Amino acid sequence: MAVSVEEVSSSLVREYLSRKGLKRTIACMDEEHPRTEASINNRSLLRQILNMEGLYRKNKVQNSPLKTLLEIIVKHHIKGLKNDKITSNDSDPLLSAQTTCSTDNSPAVTPTVMNDTKTEDSTTAFVNRKHIISRSDIEEICPSQHKQSSLSPETDRLSSPNQTGFWAYDSENQKGQPLGASLQDNESFIRREPEKKTAVTESTQRSKTNRIRRGMMAGPIASTPQESNKKRQNRRQDMAQPLLRKEEEHRQPTDGLLVTGLPQKSLESGLTEISSVRHNLLKTKKVKSLTRPNVADLDVSEMVLNDIEDDDDLQELSKVSFQRTITEHGYAGHPMNQHTAMELKAVLLGSSLNCFSVEWRNQGFTFSETHDLRYGIVQKKGGPCGVLASIQAFVVKKLLFENIRSSDTGLQRIRPSNITRRKCLVLAVSEILWRAGEENQATIAINSGRNHFTPTGHYKSEGVLEKITCFTVDNITDLQLLLEQHIEQFETGVLGCILLTISAVLSRSIEKVREDMDVPTTTLIGAHGYCTQELVNLLLCGRAVSNVFDNDMELDSGNGNMTLLKGVKGHCDVGLLSLFEHYNICKVGAYLKTPRYPIWVVCSESHFSVLFGLQRELLTNQDNGLEFDLYYYDGLANQQEEIRLTVSVGKSALSCQDVDTDLIPPLEHCIRTRWKDAFVNWNDTEPIL
Repeated sequence: MAVSVEEVSSSLVREYLSRKGLKRTIACMDEEHPRTEASINNRSLLRQILNMEGLYRKNKVQNSPLKTLLEIIVKHHIKGLKNDKITSNDSDPLLSAQTTCSTDNSPAVTPTVMNDTKTEDSTTAFVNRKHIISRSDIEEICPSQHKQSSLSPETDRLSSPNQTGFWAYDSENQKGQPLGASLQDNESFIRREPEKKTAVTESTQRSKTNRIRRGMMAGPIASTPQESNKKRQNRRQDMAQPLLRKEEEHRQPTDGLLVTGLPQKSLESGLTEISSVRHNLLKTKKVKSLTRPNVADLDVSEMVLNDIEDDDDLQELSKVSFQRTITEHGYAGHPMNQHTAMELKAVLLGSSLNCFSVEWRNQGFTFSETHDLRYGIVQKKGGPCGVLASIQAFVVKKLLFENIRSSDTGLQRIRPSNITRRKCLVLAVSEILWRAGEENQATIAINSGRNHFTPTGHYKSEGVLEKITCFTVDNITDLQLLLEQHIEQFETGVLGCILLTISAVLSRSIEKVREDMDVPTTTLIGAHGYCTQELVNLLLCGRAVSNVFDNDMELDSGNGNMTLLKGVKGHCDVGLLSLFEHYNICKVGAYLKTPRYPIWVVCSESHFSVLFGLQRELLTNQDNGLEFDLYYYDGLANQQEEIRLTVSVGKSALSCQDVDTDLIPPLEHCIRTRWKDAFVNWNDTEPIL
């Protein structure tokens, strides 16, 4: 997919405004210049497109690094302008050799020769940048009895004392310094060797352009770990220098003086060889770049996630080149239309005139920074706790039982790095959506930043569904790649909870969601913005059924009519414990009580939280005489410390004294719906009543 200059430029401006905290300006820009599907919201991707990874790393090691990409670019170009005044053109050995060739054994020429188009190529280097002094001025500045000067290894500027040469000066350099011997008229040489001349000139300019782009013309490069990759590239180029050095040995004796008596044919053949070597080097680099394996083709399971806490480097260390997915497989996004938006509002909120509450619109999947609770997702206000607890359960599953290194203990796995927990969030959302799509396809809802339709009729606009763009994929690998590319909208964006809910409904399809419910008019978001059991079941089991018992159940409603109640079909990876069962309001079946992993979403007092163990053996051991630890996390409780519960079952519980039944925490009642008569030790943590 071709990159639009306009979109990259606008994305660069938005990145500047965002890093500077100019929110009102961003809002005005989004209104006057709306975002499109081609807009770049990923800072790392923007750096890659602008080809400024080296500049970004170099900026990071500075004492006062710049915060925005725009400032880094401007600083680079300002430095470039200064270095243009200081850096000489003949730092390129090939250009030096060409200048020597053109000035050797040739008659003197006047400054008017510089206007001749046939000799323009050979003098481009210092014609464009230096002011040329007339011959009479030269004689005044430098008498004819001046001695021949020695050459430094970096420059080939001086001629023999009997030759009259051009002199140039620069305000920042030494005034009156000779730049080269007098130029010869190369007309006959150009006639005989036009192809060689063109090859040398093009190779010289191409080499110089590449060196400027890499920053080689900006002076010494700091020897830092961030520059290691750049040094490796420079070593490859050094392989092409033997012929060049060999030619210089012929031109320069051991005392450092320039030898001007070489035959012209020898120099011409040397230039041709050097040009050929550089041309082959460029071809080799192109072939290597084409044959280099695409990072996206590597096995993600073999990649080691290091414990690095730098959020700015997160994209670089865990990237898998996700932008190729849409273009290669043709998963073009389709914008939300008003009909689908009205259907979504009806199944979620009950009517197209209803709107999401503030609690839903401001809730993403942001992780806790408390050391012992780094696995936990923080809930800002009450309402979407069912969605948060469900995604939290799957994140814990990925951390404890799928993202395992042999050196990690259970507690280390639930104290992940930023990279690891974000990766687990991607995998958790992928699993939920893939199961909702019956493992055939899934749909991802992304906020595009601009309206796709103008609401009319029986519909109340709130600026959420109007901006949605949906991507539908047919395999879980591409699903993970797309989510990785847009995970910031779920994690740090304010609409993360809404986007996941919409994605799950669309993955299942609105029609099937209604078919799953006992009553098709039931909503997924109930009174006061609370999640209904149908929404929690959709996220946990992939079906928006209304009940938590096993399989379906038929009830005789009288007069020969039967009512079908739909339950959970098959064991789930994550289970559910409900306080309603303690009060005999409902019955949680074995499919949810005994999931494949020791992780449970807890429904207590109209609130959802998470309970989990570190060992899968917890589910297979006999309950008689069992003692184990469970960890409890509530994202809404502003939890600041780890809550570890020691549960004693059977004979182990008999030795424990029970407390006053009036003060038993609801969480303990939930635990006893799974382990009857269990004793719970809160281990010096204040019980949650």
